[in-house]
This record gives sequence, C-alpha cells and structure tokens, in this order.
Amino acid sequence: MSKFQNTSSRRHVLGMGVAALATLSLGAHADPSWPSKPVTLIVPFPAGGGTDAFARPFSAQFSKLSGKTLVIDNRGGAGGNLGAGIAAKAAPDGYTLFMGAVHHSIAPSMYPKLDYDLERDFVPLALVASVPHVLVVNTKTMPGDFKSFMALIRSKPGRFNYGSAGGGTSHHLAGELFKLQSKTFITHIPYRGSGPALQDLIAGNVDMMFDGLGSSAQHIKGGRVKALMVSGNKRNPAFPDVPCAAELGLPDYNVNTWYGLWAPKGTPADVQARVIEEVRKAAATDDIKTSWANNGAEFPNLTGPQFGAFVSAEIKKWAAVVKASGAKLD
Repeated sequence: MSKFQNTSSRRHVLGMGVAALATLSLGAHADPSWPSKPVTLIVPFPAGGGTDAFARPFSAQFSKLSGKTLVIDNRGGAGGNLGAGIAAKAAPDGYTLFMGAVHHSIAPSMYPKLDYDLERDFVPLALVASVPHVLVVNTKTMPGDFKSFMALIRSKPGRFNYGSAGGGTSHHLAGELFKLQSKTFITHIPYRGSGPALQDLIAGNVDMMFDGLGSSAQHIKGGRVKALMVSGNKRNPAFPDVPCAAELGLPDYNVNTWYGLWAPKGTPADVQARVIEEVRKAAATDDIKTSWANNGAEFPNLTGPQFGAFVSAEIKKWAAVVKASGAKLD
C-alpha cells in the first residue's frame, strides 16, 4: 500500500511536486502582508496523538520562520471528522489551516453522512509526513514477542481487544486488515483519538494497538509499550530491532499513516503558495529532520495538485480495503 517504496517513482513524484510549486508561485505573487496575525491550525484529534506528533514541531518552525504564531486548535471527535467539518466551514482567508490524516481518506467509505467533502471543500497544500503502522502491546498483559502473541490470541478468539483513534480511522482499518490476513479475531475498542487510546494501552485497559509509529515512538523508546511488528517489507531505521510484517509471515500487511495540510476552499492562490513555501522551509530545518527521523517518518514532499491526486488515490484504495475487510463503525 505504501506510495514511497519505489525510489525512482518517489523522485519522479518529488519532481512533479517541485514543478507544481514553481508554477503556483509564478502564477500568483504572495501577499507580503500574510501572515499579519496568528494562524490557526485545526488538528482534528485530541492532544498527544499521531497528528500532534507532527503538527506541533511543524507549528514551532512555522512560527519561528514566518514571524507569526501558528496556534494548534485540537478538535477531536467522530474519528477526526468533527474537526474536519469545522475547518471546512472556516473563512478561506489563509488564517485557518487544517492538519488532516489518512483517516480522512477512509471516512467517505465508513461514514454514510459527512458534513464535509475532503476533495470539494478543501484545497490540498502539502503531504508533510508518512509513517508505517506498528503493532504495540502492554507487556504486563500480553507477551513481548510476536510468536507468543499470535499463539495467545489464536487460542482465545474474541478474548483480546485493540484500541484505535476512532471508528473509520487508519488504526481501525489496520486492525481489521490484520485480522483478515492473520485469520484472527480481536475486538475493536474505539477512542476519541490515538492519545487517549495509547494512555489506556499503557494503563493496561486495552491489550494492543495498531498505531502510527509517530505517536507510539516515544512510548516505545520509554519502555511503556512494546513494539512487536512494523508494517511493510522492511524494518524502520528508527527501530531496527522491530521485525517487519513480511518477516513475520504477513507479506501483504503494509499500512502507512500520513499527515497532510489543507486550507478551506477559496483560500487565495497567493496565500496557498506562501503556506507551501513555509512548509518546505520548515521541512528543511534540522529540527524537523531530527523530529521526523526520531518518529520513523519521512517527508514525502508532495504539494498542491500532486498531493490532491495522492489523496484521490488513497480514497479509492481504502474503499477497497473497507469492502474486503467488511469493517464497520462500532
């Protein structure tokens, strides 16, 4: 499922992104007065989750480089859809941005009625981070190695559960895909964001999570949870001791969480260009490079229409996963 496995393709897409940015910049001269006041960044999940892990370092660099504060506004609920709906209705003046995630490309297939349309109501600005999913457990309640873990959950179907950031999120779909491919049965427990779910995992109130590596990374390093598997066919450089799914007999288990930046539809083209410019400047800083590396993430560098095309492809991809897995809202 990853869009970033093939190096030559990635370079081609990167080149397209740079060209699109150049075209946008040539087409409109950025308003030198923007930003003349603080900018609000709506994060549609509670603090402490995966989106926060990337939104907050980005916010700090944006504020430093632009000279105006980028204020994080956490609006959790409904699997990230509450905050998305609020952002979609914001004034398109460049002073409200939206940090969404892969969850928002899944939502159209899971929620029968949404009060926003990701492609119709937003302007795609930039794909800022991509991280693999990781299976994490509390070792006080679960085995600390994958073989013993699998033996246990297979011996007691339905006895164990997994937490997620909410119904229809990538955490939920990652769990359902794992069940489908491993032929196991575990119960889904939805939360209002990955932060609360992680806290309950650490407390031992849920047994496991299929979490984006960005939000679990510090808890893994701190020994509060144990990583048993990272998705995909290669180990993550930030956690070289954690085996990948392909090594463990799940060659097709490849789930990435990505995070992107949008603006409400109608935001002026010159402001869009400035936001994209600020994203690229922030991504080039040592602070962001270090933060992304520590979280096992990469900066895909897709902007404007290329990011929009990526989102369209993700919506189609996840629709197929929902259909194949039979995933439903709890």
